[in-house]
Amino acid sequence: MTTAGPFVRQQDTTSDLATPADVRASLRETGYIATDDLSVVVHLAIALDRPLLLEGPAGVGKTELAKALALAGGRRLVRLQCYEGLDDNRALYEWDYAKQLLHVQMLRDRMGAELADAPDLAAASALLSDTDFGLYSEGFLAVRPLLDAILSEQPVVLLIDEVDRTEEAMEALLLEVLAEKQITIPEVGTFRARTDPWVILTSNDTRELSAALKRRCLHFAVDFPSAEVEREIVSSRAPEVEESVVADVVDLARSMRELPLRKSPSVSEVIDAARAAMILKEHDTERTRELLSSALLKYVSDVELVRRQREPSAPHDTADRSGPPPSITSRPPNSTTAAFRGHGGRDRGGVGKKA
Repeated sequence: MTTAGPFVRQQDTTSDLATPADVRASLRETGYIATDDLSVVVHLAIALDRPLLLEGPAGVGKTELAKALALAGGRRLVRLQCYEGLDDNRALYEWDYAKQLLHVQMLRDRMGAELADAPDLAAASALLSDTDFGLYSEGFLAVRPLLDAILSEQPVVLLIDEVDRTEEAMEALLLEVLAEKQITIPEVGTFRARTDPWVILTSNDTRELSAALKRRCLHFAVDFPSAEVEREIVSSRAPEVEESVVADVVDLARSMRELPLRKSPSVSEVIDAARAAMILKEHDTERTRELLSSALLKYVSDVELVRRQREPSAPHDTADRSGPPPSITSRPPNSTTAAFRGHGGRDRGGVGKKA
């Protein structure tokens, strides 16, 4: 298979990201607060020219890192948003059939003239089969994110977001891009990257990724930040909010994350809650806390769980309990709460929470 097109691969150099300290400082300038460990891993991914796989719960800044890295490196961001049912036509390329049809219509008259001298149908068919009409060439490709990153004349950051939402078959299509930074199109040839894209993959741990995919990437587990870092992030993204309000909202969110919630508050939701708390600063404290729960929690069962945790314990009941205990059928049903009690909507022994 020959290389399709006059592709000359150019090595990109970014002196501003030469060390982990440079990476952290450059990301901070974009508003992204990275830890020392994350800065080192990003630096290694750039220096070793390896894809970086970020795994962790939703809302901890994995996608934002790719956006910030594109800004810090002066690169265009190319994003492939993964979802269940994603196929190669949406991820790699597809043929522009309308454009091909117009091309055939333009050639129709010329084809008739060429076939006029054919002595019989077999000869005409042989002539057609030996003729290249140019229908399967780069000009008729409708590029999708992966091929866009490969063909780009300018360096890019390729973000493959939420790769765990696709089927395992889709992972196989990514291997050539991740390992060789090229895409093979059977009708045309192999397209090799014109520049070296920085590749970031994110996963929310909804399923285990294949060993083949992980083997081609550097790996880093991203978790919720510490209280100090989270306060710094919120203050950076919402500078209008007072430090005391930021501290209160961050503490509230962190206390919620200790509960078996169906969905823990993300950092972006904490930022929204901090802005809301600043607006509601003059309102009743208890009422404000109730309203902030709407910004931090997205499920009724989670709101009810937090509300029960805040309610004081009932006073000791000294009534006579010598009678039989109430039966299960006499209690009001609450299937939604029961489904998530003690599990947070997922198996704590497996996906969703790291040891």
